[in-house]
Amino acid sequence: MDLADGATGRSFPNMRLLWSYIAPHRRVLFTGLGLGLLVTASSLATPLVTKRLLDSFGVPGATTSAIVVLVALLAVGVVVGLAQRLLLGTMAERVVLNARSSMVHRYFGATIGSVTSRPTGEMLTRVTSDTVLLREASSWALVEIVNGIIAIVGVIALMAFLDLPLLGTALAGIILIAVAAGTLMPAVARAQKDAQAAMGRLGAMLEGALRAVRTVKASRAEEREGNRIVEEAKTSAGFGIRAVKLEAWAWTITGTGVQLTIIAVLGFGAYRVNAGALEVSSLVAFLLYSFQLVAPVSQVTLYVSQLQRGIAAAARIREVQELELESSPPAELLELPARIPASSPALTLRAVTAGYGGDEPAVRAIDISIPSRGHTAVVGPSGAGKTTLFSLVLRFLEPEDGELSLGGIQYARLSNSQIRGNIGYVEQATPTLPGTIADNLRLTHPDASDAELFSALDRVRMTEKIDHLPLGLETELRDSAVSGGERQRIALARAIVRPPNVLLLDEATAQVDGRTEAAIHDAIRELSREGAVVTIAHRLSTVIDADTIFVLERGRVRAQGTHSELLETDDLYRELVAALRIAV
Repeated sequence: MDLADGATGRSFPNMRLLWSYIAPHRRVLFTGLGLGLLVTASSLATPLVTKRLLDSFGVPGATTSAIVVLVALLAVGVVVGLAQRLLLGTMAERVVLNARSSMVHRYFGATIGSVTSRPTGEMLTRVTSDTVLLREASSWALVEIVNGIIAIVGVIALMAFLDLPLLGTALAGIILIAVAAGTLMPAVARAQKDAQAAMGRLGAMLEGALRAVRTVKASRAEEREGNRIVEEAKTSAGFGIRAVKLEAWAWTITGTGVQLTIIAVLGFGAYRVNAGALEVSSLVAFLLYSFQLVAPVSQVTLYVSQLQRGIAAAARIREVQELELESSPPAELLELPARIPASSPALTLRAVTAGYGGDEPAVRAIDISIPSRGHTAVVGPSGAGKTTLFSLVLRFLEPEDGELSLGGIQYARLSNSQIRGNIGYVEQATPTLPGTIADNLRLTHPDASDAELFSALDRVRMTEKIDHLPLGLETELRDSAVSGGERQRIALARAIVRPPNVLLLDEATAQVDGRTEAAIHDAIRELSREGAVVTIAHRLSTVIDADTIFVLERGRVRAQGTHSELLETDDLYRELVAALRIAV
């Protein structure tokens, strides 16, 4: 049990989680435990053989046989100990791999809301540093604690066999050591847990600041941001130092207590030898066992501390396992056609209400039908519900009421993969992933040919740029050879490598020049002849030519029509146009 919070029993779920990572390797763990017991047995036998050696002086052949046995015990200890370390070390790395794999898949399988509600840097530390602590706890700590306890029990039993009065002296010292060290362990566990939590916050702050490093520098806030993050590092260091101090006291108390116990045993043993109640060889063997007691007592103290760190890490990892997963596929899936017929609407929302857990829903009773061909635009002031609408269409968010359909089939009869396989999406921030331009373009269709990639790039007028790059499609996107606007075009090209039934664009021309914007508009017109293009517009100039424009306000559809119709009939639309100084 985790001594830090044993009273509440909070450690049991964490120990179960710890065991869940070990369970697939339990045979290896038990084998390692068995090997450890062999090492312990060989070390426990050594003092008895030494006693035999001392008692056999003058007996022909007995000394030689005793020395041979001692050498054999040493060889067994070395060979078996090496095998145990190799076995458990390999298992520990596999435990870490399994834990990291589990968390990574959980992150990507979780709902958008549950992932984005947590700082990215904190989630990174759970995959990196927390799993390292889990490694030590899940392999060496458990085995060495069991071995250490068995060694302590074995040493005590053999001490009892040699001399009970001396054992009483040794046990009195051991009990005092256990009480003193056990008093410190809960505080050590709390300090280690606080230090890990602070490290998570530090990672989140640093990741966010580095992502916005240009803004930080432009704001002349380098020192302030640096100091803010260093303060969190100091907090983590403070908890770490507290844990180190407490551990140092625990080690000091343990080591000093053991040495004092040995001195007491030596003094009392000498008295009993003088009194003729104990043989010298038995006293030597008893002292050897007393020295042997130092290692397992220290070992248990060390590995209990490691186990507590691992349990604290398991608690943080358990939080990842509790992330809400996206809905499972329905029991009976319906098939979508490769291309939605022109006679069917691409998307339909009927009386859809949805929100993010607040008092007011983000969209209320939305009714929208988007044809399978043509360009549909969604406009409105900030907070009108435009992004929520896209989240619903992509099934990042489930409606509280109402229903959505794709190609005439209700979302409830489709899997996430089917829905997203028919919808292309370009975010406003247009993120690109680590890797080459080709890697990014093949994100949705990993089997796409180079010809398909260049066809998509040609639609956004990027082929000339790619041809002039020394590595072409193999250019790493972290290189400065590609500008922000070009990254946006690459993100758009990625969505149309194989044109989807529905293309969602969240202000696709936010970072491009006028010439490229015209090219993107041409691409939108071309794509809208093949399928449905839906654009969220923050710059109304991108949707003037849309076939239909929906105006959202406070989560409702306020009006719909063409640009010219809305200019005549809707005041809000005219205000949006006037605010952006669009010539009408």
